[in-house]
This record gives sequence, structure tokens and C-alpha cells, in this order.
Amino acid sequence: MKRAMELAAGGRVAWGALALAAPGLNVKLAGMGGRDAPELRYLIRVFGSRAVALGLGYLLSDPAARRRWRRLCLMVDACDTAAGLAHLARGDVPRGPMAGLVTITGAYAALDALALRAET
Repeated sequence: MKRAMELAAGGRVAWGALALAAPGLNVKLAGMGGRDAPELRYLIRVFGSRAVALGLGYLLSDPAARRRWRRLCLMVDACDTAAGLAHLARGDVPRGPMAGLVTITGAYAALDALALRAET
């Protein structure tokens, strides 16, 4: 489980760094449109900085602090997944790309929950 969490944290850093450096490419890889809108590029960079902070926070922490980081990651991933599911239910976003993103955030949330459960 430890290795899986470290790989997930590394994935957060990589995706977040891409979002910061190339928000338009990040949106394109996610399969979403509107990547030229400045407000969307800003929001993607906000997401990117959050992802980098969560990933590095976890990776650079000692074992005792990692439990807090796992809880924070679970909260963020669960909120992201719930928001994505709400958009899917409303049908106000492209279904295919959103389903892919919800699958990613849902997998992160599940991994976070399993890691926390394994500690008890």
C-alpha cells in the first residue's frame, strides 16, 4: 500500500506540474473543450498547484505526517469525485471525458480510503 500511495502522489505531482506549465494541453489530454479560455487556464493552474502541493506534501512528509496527508487527499478526491458525478447526473458536461476524470478521482479516493483503513 505504501508504494501505491507514493506512486499516486507522484502522479499528482506530474499531472499538477503539467497543469501549471501547459494548462491548454492538460485540458486537451482530459478531452475537454474550451482550452483557449483564459479563465479555464487559470482554473487548471489552480488545480495544478493543489495537486503538486498534495503530492509533494505526502512524499516529503515523515511517516507520522503522511496519515494527515492521506486524510487531506481523501477529502479532496472525494469532493472532486462527488462534483464530477453531479455534473454527469445533470448532463452539463461532455459525458465521455467527465466519466474518465471521475474514474481517475474516484480511483484516487478509493486508494486513499484503503490506505487509511489499512492503518487501523
